[in-house]
Amino acid sequence: MTAHLPNGARPGRRRVRRRVLVPLTVASALVGTVALAGCGQSRDPDVYTVLNSSTDDSYHSWDAATLERCSKQLGVTIQQQSVPANQVMTKSLRMASSKSLPDVIQFDGSEMPTFAETGGLMDLKKLGVDTTDVPQGIIDYGSYKGTYYGAARTVNTLALFYNKDILEKAGLKVPTTWDEMRETAKKLTQGHQYGIALSAGGAEDGVYQFTPFMWSNGGDETDLDSRQVAQALDYWKSLISDRSLSKSTINWTQADVNDQFMAGNAAMMINGPWQVETLNTKKNLHWGIAQIPVPKAGDDSVGPLGGGELTIPDIGDTTREKMSAKIVNCMTSEQEEVTYALNSWMIPANQKAAATWRKKVPSLSSLADQVAVARSRTAKVGSGWTSISLALQSAFQSALTGESSESALKHAQARVESGK
Repeated sequence: MTAHLPNGARPGRRRVRRRVLVPLTVASALVGTVALAGCGQSRDPDVYTVLNSSTDDSYHSWDAATLERCSKQLGVTIQQQSVPANQVMTKSLRMASSKSLPDVIQFDGSEMPTFAETGGLMDLKKLGVDTTDVPQGIIDYGSYKGTYYGAARTVNTLALFYNKDILEKAGLKVPTTWDEMRETAKKLTQGHQYGIALSAGGAEDGVYQFTPFMWSNGGDETDLDSRQVAQALDYWKSLISDRSLSKSTINWTQADVNDQFMAGNAAMMINGPWQVETLNTKKNLHWGIAQIPVPKAGDDSVGPLGGGELTIPDIGDTTREKMSAKIVNCMTSEQEEVTYALNSWMIPANQKAAATWRKKVPSLSSLADQVAVARSRTAKVGSGWTSISLALQSAFQSALTGESSESALKHAQARVESGK
């Protein structure tokens, strides 16, 4: 999340599904005139479909329960259609081209702008989707070029997870700055145990994990070859040169990082709340959570804002689209958000729901604090995030295997500017 990071869990193990970033030109070509998509399909007026990535048993059952409650409340039948996370965008594009779009699509936050750019999504505010008690930052997260297209039920971000027993035995405190984290990671590296684990893999997982280091240091996705971005990448390199971060980080997804932490191969890790359910399956693992350390004391720890966004495709049927808005309002109601957040370990988007959630899971309050200053990856660049992400992925592979950060990021910036 990458960002809507993973849905669901298999027994004892959770996998973060990789995103497929679809270039805007491909999206535009496939969608064509999306506004006419509804004209080629006969729809049952009392049956509505929600397309999501809830293929894992847990998430599929949670969403099914939500849709059953909303069906009873609204007097219609709401069906769930789930595909793997990396297929939501491509399936939506195919359905648009064949004029068979569903009534609601849950996109990952990084993908929504790509579909919105085609003109294929409805303005949620005009349809009556309620934004009362939703923080402006989360509204911005669901917006593209000032129009609100995506309503979040829950959001997520990254944090520092640490093994309480290992830190206590070593007599170390939870680090809060880069220097402290580097020194702590060094001291905790011994035998088969690394001080820290994170994902620098050549996919969106790695880019998602790099953003808090880049942003907290004043770096920006619009200027990849800046000194601040290079310093953030150099910091990752320093952890590898210290041997407190495994060289295998360039191959790890966020799920792999969690596996390392649970196996005792890492004393700390950068990860998100979607791992909590799996972490809790290991009863003798006593873990804590804190904000991601910052370059220097007093800096804001600025992490990425992630999560799924409920969108309403333009199917050319105003009556159905208005009912779809009621479905979205039901799914994002205060009680439904609390229920979904408690199941998924995410943070409710609605402020009142989030306050209730904090009381029920105080151990995760650091995540709520991190969300308060989190940023959307697409807020500044919209659908251009695709090119930036791919360029950064390439830069990681080069810089973490020997090339200088400055050189790797210079190539990354040139790649973005050339549109390749």
